[in-house]
Amino acid sequence: MPIWILAKKDLRLLLRDTRALVVLLAMPFAFILVLGLALGEGFGHKPDDRLRVSIVNLDRGSIDPVAFREGMAWLAAPPLPGAHAWSGLAFQRASQEMERDAQLHEGLSLLTATATPGDPSPLFGATGLMVLHRANRTPREPWSAVVLRDLEQTGGIRVEMIETIAEAERLVERRERPGVLVFGPQFSERVAQSSFLADGINPFYRDGVDLRTLDVTFLHKEPQSAAAAIIEQVAQVSLMRVVLPWMIGRAFEKLGQVAFIEKLGSRVHVTVKFLGATRKIRLEELLTTEEYKREVGDGVKRALQELFPNYNLTGQTWASLTKSDPKLGGGAGSSTYRPDGSGVLKRGAYRYQVLVPSSMVMFAFFLVLTLGWLFVAERRQGTLRRLQAAPLYRYQILLGKLLPTYLLSVTQGLFLLAAGKLIFDMRWGPQPLWLIPVVLSTSLAAMGMALLVASLARSETQVALYGTLLVLGLAFVSGCIWPRDLMPEEAQKLSLATPHAWALEAYTELLINPRPDYGLVMTACTVLVAFGVGFLLLAWGALRLD
Repeated sequence: MPIWILAKKDLRLLLRDTRALVVLLAMPFAFILVLGLALGEGFGHKPDDRLRVSIVNLDRGSIDPVAFREGMAWLAAPPLPGAHAWSGLAFQRASQEMERDAQLHEGLSLLTATATPGDPSPLFGATGLMVLHRANRTPREPWSAVVLRDLEQTGGIRVEMIETIAEAERLVERRERPGVLVFGPQFSERVAQSSFLADGINPFYRDGVDLRTLDVTFLHKEPQSAAAAIIEQVAQVSLMRVVLPWMIGRAFEKLGQVAFIEKLGSRVHVTVKFLGATRKIRLEELLTTEEYKREVGDGVKRALQELFPNYNLTGQTWASLTKSDPKLGGGAGSSTYRPDGSGVLKRGAYRYQVLVPSSMVMFAFFLVLTLGWLFVAERRQGTLRRLQAAPLYRYQILLGKLLPTYLLSVTQGLFLLAAGKLIFDMRWGPQPLWLIPVVLSTSLAAMGMALLVASLARSETQVALYGTLLVLGLAFVSGCIWPRDLMPEEAQKLSLATPHAWALEAYTELLINPRPDYGLVMTACTVLVAFGVGFLLLAWGALRLD
């Protein structure tokens, strides 16, 4: 068949220059390798204007303070008459809850074994330990969870959770994260102890919240960058919104307690008139019963609440304190940090899902130069004139020139896909076989353009000028050099006038989308075939064999 004879002749010429073939296959591979090492983990992702706050949460939570105080009271108080029987029933009822804690259960058994009818102290202490155990088994929500929820509900903030402090230190050292917030194991306990009272923790200082006091560490590399300073201030604001309402709420509760009213009664003197005589007495002389003291305490709390109607002083969250609904929908929630690739080459990184197909498309059209130079060389040597004198049709000559470079283009595309999988651990998507029609149709469009340039060019210089400007210009406009997702919407629409963009659309759908739209892939392949056929028809009309 004349077409195959011409194709074998040109294929033999191409295969004879082994160095050129090696460069043709190695150049896109080297391009991918260099860019893969140079680009960061965010390459190919759509830009996110939200501030990322990275957090390591080592907080172990805190126990229920009410149950804790009850347990401590049981341990400290002397046994009352009849406490032996009561403690025995309480221990028997609660011991079933502690069967999984073998050591504690054994300790309680030893305590109860030493109890005697005349001395119930060991059993009384065992009941106190049981109450403490129940306090530890029913913890309140960790305060770190409250802070995380506040950050997640803040507009313009996205929270990233890092599993270990070693990973956080590595990211900060490499400046992959400007700063990481670490909640220590005692964070919840420190927040729970924060109070305006003398026996509480004061977590504030001149510049805001003292992170060290609350067992919080902010990892950053010196000198501190502007991004790290912003993240630290965001953390300060969230901690302030969590800790301050808690302290105000606890202080307000104290104002209604009997202990505060007794202290108030010992400090306040009231002038009373009785039988025409006037004298000052302490308020505590009027508050003779617990009921009176509780009523006065409730009255003090109501009066303060009426004095500050814009605030709920009993609220222990910022939204409750300020009587405002939390801003929902503004935050981005939280995500877990996952390393982007592994090893020196960052194998498996997302960037290779973008770089490999982009390089495949761009370098497929670089074969324009190869085919153009073959045409010019044969025209200069008179080979095309001899073919014109032979009993051959124009389409046979055209297809005979097309097939060798088309096979070379398909081989190049399949080689890059295999190299991407084996060397860069690129994922081929849920249906790898769909990549084959995309490779075939892209190569057809590229070879159609190559024949068109070869038909128009009359010298090697013209091939270099036409081919280089056309290939690089279309690669830049279409998104081969810069990811299409990062281009403005108008530029993305304009790029669809190039075959490169349709090829990238198909590859993106197959390699990145977890649920590809195969209808869109078929549409892209059809458009690529149409481009190829259109270029071939133009080459048919422009081809000159002399």
